Amino acid sequence: MEVKISSKFVAELIGTFGLVLFGCGAAAIAGIDTVAGLSGLGLLGIATAFGLSVVVFAYAIGGISGCHINPAVTIGVLSAGRISVKDAVVYIIAQGLGALLGAFVLQQILQGQLAGFTAGEWAYGANGWGEGYQNEYGTAAAFLTESVLTFIFLIVILATTSKVGNGTMAGLAIGFTLLLIHLVAIPVTGTSVNPARSFGPALLAGGQALSQLWLFIVAPIVGAVIAAIVWKVIEPKAVSV
Repeated sequence: MEVKISSKFVAELIGTFGLVLFGCGAAAIAGIDTVAGLSGLGLLGIATAFGLSVVVFAYAIGGISGCHINPAVTIGVLSAGRISVKDAVVYIIAQGLGALLGAFVLQQILQGQLAGFTAGEWAYGANGWGEGYQNEYGTAAAFLTESVLTFIFLIVILATTSKVGNGTMAGLAIGFTLLLIHLVAIPVTGTSVNPARSFGPALLAGGQALSQLWLFIVAPIVGAVIAAIVWKVIEPKAVSV
């Protein structure tokens, strides 16, 4: 069945919106101890929120758009020859808008605190690195983390959604991979591996989050393109007898 490009656009927008709202929302709203004395989600909880978001939307919109909800995924799939340039452009625009909308809704929720809300540096779950951010890793470590982990993410995606992969389990495999990625990368960069996920919060947070956005665009794309090249080499080919 042929799916209209407009349907794919809306699906990618909704999926990316949900990923940012659930994932970044878990980090910004429930990730730390509250004034009521309740324990925050912590690293595992935030990682799980991002991973489960991908699982949920993989099964919800996977049949419509493939559930990329990530420009790095779209560029990786494009590099692997599985999507047209036209569709890729539409997907990336939808993802950017969805991420911005998700970050905007998160901003409005946070500003609804009766005690008042002050957005500091790297607000709304924005990614970053360096002095003052998480465990204060340097630029090289941040770039390496984002590019290598995106490479692994794309290898899993390309493999599980290929002819030799288990399509019915792909959503779970991809979601759990993202969970594992967050367990490693949250202390380093807050974990992006997704330019759209970084774009929405950074645009609203401004400051250092916005000035550091370039890394969370470039590094994931580099990792995704390399993954597509490697997958073309290792992908099983039909052998004629």
